[in-house]
Amino acid sequence: MSDSSEGAIRAAATILLLRDAPDFEVLMVKRHHQIDFAAGALVFPGGKSHQGDSDPRWRDHALGFDAVERDDAALRIAALREAYEEAGVLLARDRDGAFYAGEAAKDIRAAVAEDKVPFIEVVADLGLSLDLSALTVFARWITPKLMPKRFDTWFYVAHAPLAQQAICDGHEAVDAEWIAPRQALALAASGARKVIFPTRMNLQLLAESADPSDAVRRAAARELVTVEPWVDGDVLRIPPEAGYGPVTESLAAL
Repeated sequence: MSDSSEGAIRAAATILLLRDAPDFEVLMVKRHHQIDFAAGALVFPGGKSHQGDSDPRWRDHALGFDAVERDDAALRIAALREAYEEAGVLLARDRDGAFYAGEAAKDIRAAVAEDKVPFIEVVADLGLSLDLSALTVFARWITPKLMPKRFDTWFYVAHAPLAQQAICDGHEAVDAEWIAPRQALALAASGARKVIFPTRMNLQLLAESADPSDAVRRAAARELVTVEPWVDGDVLRIPPEAGYGPVTESLAAL
């Protein structure tokens, strides 16, 4: 799925990092207006899977590497790498099992994002292991066929390490903020923020939860139904059994 040829469906991963202090909030970033996909939109940290996400050395630097079931380790590594690149959050543990509490240097983050420094070398040099087991599958969406660029995107949900601050990278993301799911939906409905269809649907699903622990429990219990919207007249439809209810999206809104 990671073929980069024209028209291919590319593997991607995104992460819903949650906290409940001071309130139930999710980390979101605003994409740069010059980015070619979802420009200016409020999104969860995420992006395409890279070759380095499948480096076999990750087996020694990723907790839960062999315990992945419905997806694979490379996708989880991609989600965590994107959270590091775009927001400076590193979901990893030290040799004693404690969550990493250090600050991610912006120059190193930029070097990782530009493929100048392998992410695995950053993690290894810090004496850390990515915590793949901290991620729970939340959803899976495939871009509809009418779109020029298509992605097979896995959404994950996880508790955020509270000791770390989220700071945008200033390149793909120009802002990073913690926001209540319902507030993000209200901003989208008012037109104050641009929120693309899959992000909005997953914010609605997230907003059904009372707190981060409830969101993780619901995700773990929910049957995973892959969502690939299809055209029906002048609207997009998604499978009603996916957990979002009877949803239609106007093609004019895309």
